[in-house]
Parts: sequence; structure tokens; C-alpha cells
Amino acid sequence: MPNSHMIIFTGRLLPKSETFIRSQGECLQNLTPYYVGARLVQGLTLPPERMIVINQGSFFGSVQEIIFKLFGFAPKLYGQIKALNPVLLHAHFGVCGTLALPLVRFLQIPMIVTFHGLDATMTDEYARRESISTRVYLKRREALKQETPLFIAVSEFLKAELVKKGFPPDKILVHYIGVDTELFQPDPRINRELVVLFVGRLVEKKGCEYLIQAMAIVQSALPDVKLVIIGDGPLRASLENLAKLSLKNYNFLGVQAPEVVRHWMQVAKVFCVPSIRATSGDSESFGIVFAEAQAVGLPVVSFASGGIPEVVAHNETGFLAAERDDHSLADYILQLLKDPVLWQRLSYNGRQRVENIFNLQKQTQALENIYQAVIKHEI
Repeated sequence: MPNSHMIIFTGRLLPKSETFIRSQGECLQNLTPYYVGARLVQGLTLPPERMIVINQGSFFGSVQEIIFKLFGFAPKLYGQIKALNPVLLHAHFGVCGTLALPLVRFLQIPMIVTFHGLDATMTDEYARRESISTRVYLKRREALKQETPLFIAVSEFLKAELVKKGFPPDKILVHYIGVDTELFQPDPRINRELVVLFVGRLVEKKGCEYLIQAMAIVQSALPDVKLVIIGDGPLRASLENLAKLSLKNYNFLGVQAPEVVRHWMQVAKVFCVPSIRATSGDSESFGIVFAEAQAVGLPVVSFASGGIPEVVAHNETGFLAAERDDHSLADYILQLLKDPVLWQRLSYNGRQRVENIFNLQKQTQALENIYQAVIKHEI
């Protein structure tokens, strides 16, 4: 079905952390994606001629956004989308799937909903207090289960979480997010340094405090090893205080552009984001950043939490410690820093694993096959 239009729907267009949505959409061969959202945010650039957004930043836009979320009422948006004659809507995040329900009912087209993490693992208590969107999700969740022909989970872990929440197992397909292996590949011109790299939001789920504790052990054995932390978030001040008390050699770089992140992945010797299950229920469902690190030949050390063991093969492309075990984390980091033969083996295996399982081109082709099956009502 070449040149048919489809809708990629999400609440916000488009945060910097959601590069996978743009990468997936722009890699499609047989469908032209239009990006539709409730609110425009500062973040990733998208083709302006293929963007439709309710709230572009005005007070009136904010009111329209709230009305759309609560009641599904957005006549201008509906008219713009209907004129495209789309054949499918793909909503990213379960919460956004419920926001899009009135739209797909109006358009009378099938919807696919991808769950990415917290949307599947959050507790109902968290959802009730978090936002208008999460409260709408609770209200419409049962309708979403009934009316959506297919749900995509980004890992087997997340599929299990959805089944626990009562989603029909026969409607859930596991499909891994792909990595651009041309963009993320080893650069032999860059020399590796004694750097342990963290990339992620500074929130409870990412477990940065456990890495800082582990690095205190690492630096007592190898004082020249540096910890580089890329990212920002509500825990930054407390984490900087913890690092100041326990570490000799570290740097908080804040949020950085994707090309800067890729550069540090080429420089570092170990990648470590020791994610945990947060009190909200939020867990690492897949962790695209682990696949990106492995794609550039950077071995990973983390906790065996959530969907991470599906991305990182223990003792093959990296090491996975028990959740919150900072001593084992330190031991694994030291092993990689001290043993060049081990490092080389894991580095090579990581690149091969991403090329075989998480290649963006292959995964997007598989996704297009899924799209066609849903459009033809074969799923």
C-alpha cells in the first residue's frame, strides 16, 4: 500500500528522549507518517508539513488540549486528519492510546498502541494522582483493551506486566525498538579512556546513586577512573552531593545533544545505568540506550532489572548484577577495566548482538509488516 498515510500519535511532540519515535517513523518505506499530538514541546524537530498539534503554546491552545483529553472533542484536528484519509493510527504509550480512542472511533480506522515502560508498570494509585492524561487512562483502559486490535510491548518483560494488568495476551506482540547501526558504530579513530559513562534522567528508576556508590569502590582500586554523568532531573543536586562526598574524579555534564552522547560512548570504557524498579512501579522496560552503547562496541554493566536482560546478554555483551547490589556492580566494572581481552570480547559481541537483533532497518521492516496485517484485518 505505497504512499498511504498513517498517523503516529503521542501526547507531546516530541521530547528529546523519544528519538525512537522519529527514527521509526522516518524509516518507513510504504506508509507516509503524519505526527499528531496534544501539545508541542521543545525537543526533536519533525517535518512541519507532517505535524498536526492541538496546543502550540497559547492559552487557548491549552484549553483546547484539556477539552480534547477529557472529552475527545477537537473538531479542527479531526477535520485535518480526516482529510489525509489515513489507514492506521499508531499511538506511542498506553496513556496516549486512550487519548486517541475518540479519534480512531471517528476515523473508523484500526489503532496499534505501543507500551514503552511506566505506562504498563505504573500503579493505579500513581496514575490517579499524576496527571489528567493518566486519570483518563484509568477511565478508558477497559475500552482500550476491548477496541484495540493490537498492542506492542517493547520487551517480554513489559508484555508480562501488561498481562498482569488484564490485557489480553493474544493481542500483545513483542517488538524490539531498532537502533541505527550506521549512526551508532565503533570509531577506531577515537581512543578509549578510563571513563565509566552514565546516560539518563536523574530520577529514581535510573539508579545513579548505586553507580556513585560502586564508583567509590572502583576509584579506591583505580584512582584514575573517571565517572561521566550525562542527563538531568530532580535528583541531580542530591546525586552531586553524594558524588562530592565519595568520589575523587567525576563530572556532571547535564543534558547533551545526541552527537555529544555518541562521542562519549566512543570515549568511555564501560557504560553503566544501573536501573531499578521505582516506588511508582516505573521499571526499565527495554532501554534503547543500552542497545546504542553496545552498537558502538561499549560493554555494559547494569542490574538485571526489568527488560535489561533482553538487551544485554550477561557475560556475553556485558555484566548484570542483582538489583541494588553496588558491590557486584563495582566488581564487574573493575573486571572490564583490568582485563583487555575480556573487554574486547564483550565489545565485539555487543556490536554483533545489536546488528542481529536490534537493527533499525530490520525492525522497521518487521513493523511495517505488522502494520499491513492490522490494516488488512489479519490481526
